[in-house]
Amino acid sequence: MTPARRKAIIGLDVGTSGVKAASFGLGVPQRAIAIRHYPLLHPAPGQEVQDPNVIVAAATAALAECVSSAGAAEVIGVSLSAAMHGLIALDAELQALSPLVTWADGRAADVAADLASRPDALDLQLATGLPAHPMTPLAKAVWFRRHEPATWQAARWWVGLKDYLVLWLTGTLATEVSSASGTGLLDVTTRNWSPLALAMSGIEVGQLPEIRATTDVLAMDRRVAATVGLPAGTPVAVGAGDGPSANLGTGAIAPGVAGLSLGTSGAIRVAVDGPRPDRHGELFCYALTEQLWVTGGAISNGAEILRWADRAFDHAPAPDANGSVRVEAAPGPSAGSVADSSEGLVMLPFLFPERAPLWDGDLAGAYLGLRHHHGASHLRRAAAEGVCLQMRFLLDRVDRRYPITSVRATGGAFASPLWRGLMAAALDRPMVVVGGEDGTALGAAALGLSAVGAAASLDAALELLGGAPAGLPVAAPPEQVAVFAEQRHHITRLLQALDRTVGAETVQRPGEP
Repeated sequence: MTPARRKAIIGLDVGTSGVKAASFGLGVPQRAIAIRHYPLLHPAPGQEVQDPNVIVAAATAALAECVSSAGAAEVIGVSLSAAMHGLIALDAELQALSPLVTWADGRAADVAADLASRPDALDLQLATGLPAHPMTPLAKAVWFRRHEPATWQAARWWVGLKDYLVLWLTGTLATEVSSASGTGLLDVTTRNWSPLALAMSGIEVGQLPEIRATTDVLAMDRRVAATVGLPAGTPVAVGAGDGPSANLGTGAIAPGVAGLSLGTSGAIRVAVDGPRPDRHGELFCYALTEQLWVTGGAISNGAEILRWADRAFDHAPAPDANGSVRVEAAPGPSAGSVADSSEGLVMLPFLFPERAPLWDGDLAGAYLGLRHHHGASHLRRAAAEGVCLQMRFLLDRVDRRYPITSVRATGGAFASPLWRGLMAAALDRPMVVVGGEDGTALGAAALGLSAVGAAASLDAALELLGGAPAGLPVAAPPEQVAVFAEQRHHITRLLQALDRTVGAETVQRPGEP
């Protein structure tokens, strides 16, 4: 009698700096991961874009390698996760007319300010679950209408990164409720495109993809299947956005448990039983499934800030044999030798247009407390500490509405002991680092198991994949926690001194409304 083949499911997580394809065995501790990286491009000040076809090529290569690594296992499906808030214009032949305008792009700052000043701004926020911000496809669409009329007129479709990936994998143009909930164009109550948001954007409903459930399944295109080594028609679960997927993959779907992601950007999210738009305009609200949503906030400036520091201080590595450059987002040994608080130096880490909780894309980064004895190591460490402090300000905002008892953190940055220690000290909550680089891919895979009918619930899906990782508990010594608490007050004092120096009427503390 021929033994049954092992079964596996692949979570395909397409992020801002790279794609991870991870194969997870069902009921057995078998997993394989393939990673490809690609650049974030800066064609003009304030613009952060990517070539969607470069991303597809990277995803194809990662998926093919992952399928090969899975060996004899039967792949029962591929489930998608992708970075949210991007926008691409497509023509009638579904070819890209624009680059992927990413979440980090700040070109629509004036548009976002106009949207926020409208008398119906609160109505829009309560309908869509999103404050006005240049990251939203709503604001980006208005920017195209105002500043690139040729693209605006030629565009037959307006889509996001996830939609483009679904089109590549299946030949079907579709979105899903999770990614749609990050556009600023979705009515989170009706789960349909918002008439109010569409009227503001100028986009017609027929120019947007059909909205599907995150557990909907499509068939893989035969040409893609042949390229990556899978049977034609392999089930493809359309999946969810990367943030909600990360909460699932880290096991942060119970009350009081926050999911924290730290990659190019950073975020803190808690699971809630339905859409919860925030009247105060500080928190977002995104779907994972029809019933399970996440609310919280994202900062635009995460571990990527140390890649900026490498470039700024001329420490960037040379290209490898393939011509690609990968800078690890770790503070480095020299930063580890600097005392906590960087000897009085603090950084306001606003290099990309900042998001929660202020949602002010005009905030600019700055070093404060700079003295003659500070060097590059201090500047790097202060950058990392600034990110962790901003995450604490964000955690405090979420905690006011949804009390947080523990944090489950994921992201490649946490391979660095220094990142782990700094974040634990800043948050001052029980913290466990889980999932390494594949936490979001695990969430995508678990959602995919539910989608293809291999698991009756998300909890059961996680168990079938080995359960949410136990993770690595990270405890900060009390004296380091105290240093970070003092840093929060130190920032306020420095800003007040700057206020007196420049004569400004008000200077806000980061994270304060």
